[in-house]
Amino acid sequence: MSLKRVGILTGGGDCSGLNAVIRAVTRSAIITHEAEVIGIEQGFEGLIFDRNRKLTVAGTKDILALGGTILGTTNKGDPFEYRQFDKDGQLTTQDYSQKTIDNFKRLDLDCLFVVGGDGTLQLGYKLFERGLPVIGIPKTIDNDLMGTDYTFGYQTAVQVACDALDRLQTTGESHDRVMILEVMGRGTGWIALEAGISGGAHVILIPEIPYDLEKVLEKIRLRKEGGSPFSVIVVAEGAKEIGREAITSEAASTRLQGVAQLGGVGNFIAKSLSDRIDLEVRCTVLGHTQRGGTPLAFDRVLGTRLGTQAVEAAAEGKFGTMVALKSQEIVLTPLKTLAGIVRQVPVDSQMVHTSESIGICLGR
Repeated sequence: MSLKRVGILTGGGDCSGLNAVIRAVTRSAIITHEAEVIGIEQGFEGLIFDRNRKLTVAGTKDILALGGTILGTTNKGDPFEYRQFDKDGQLTTQDYSQKTIDNFKRLDLDCLFVVGGDGTLQLGYKLFERGLPVIGIPKTIDNDLMGTDYTFGYQTAVQVACDALDRLQTTGESHDRVMILEVMGRGTGWIALEAGISGGAHVILIPEIPYDLEKVLEKIRLRKEGGSPFSVIVVAEGAKEIGREAITSEAASTRLQGVAQLGGVGNFIAKSLSDRIDLEVRCTVLGHTQRGGTPLAFDRVLGTRLGTQAVEAAAEGKFGTMVALKSQEIVLTPLKTLAGIVRQVPVDSQMVHTSESIGICLGR
């Protein structure tokens, strides 16, 4: 089909590499297909409330190495269940799906490129079922999407965590302290696992393997008895102790997102360890530094490849799909097969086996 006018939005949490995708889609659509490109601002909210702007080759020429997203994003723009506070401060929900569809049609778009993680892609698929020509582009620092080997943003997040662990190693060893690094990862431990391996962590705790605090204590004591009275622990925010739920941090802003905000497991473990060992324990929460900043070359290249192939898929009319990296090639995967499925770390995977083979404690 002939592409004349396409739209692109970025939804969910931001990450490094989003601007590489925006740049690639814009350049590919304009240079290869002479199409007009419309940037939808603040995710699906831009379609709900009609906020958009024209993107050009000149206007996107300097954004490849820029973190974040020039279009903005949000975690609370669900068109089917838009959450907002009324004038009395009460939380209400509104179905803006038809308004979203009407605004899409008014923009006269041939395709909507939806860049996001599981939640954003689910919304994209629901709109596709309602008749919108949608193509998904996978994005998440958690690397937890099915159908793709890697998502852009992940490698940069892992490197940020690895750099932090390198620094905690030296200060921990200087003071004979137990240093805990809490990283992102609601339901999956990919960041914690790869950062922990690359950063020389002695303990890695992930959501997929509920931890036994006694095993963690045993590792610390063995290191102390062996002449290394310091330890470095990396823990995913969604990690949980055997018999307990993941620790949540109540925040008013999360009421609009409709999901509990996780956080605090690092400090919980620090307190639990301090009560039982004669060593100082310190916790660092890495937080949103994992999302921001300049993307690594890997994420710039992957974002560029996904963006250009998404445009080609649109030109071929292959809607309702997601572009994905599979064995070094970009392929198309049906959005229908991905919706609502989280790719967790297999507890019997080679990566887990590698960790334990070199003496890393996974809390079991």
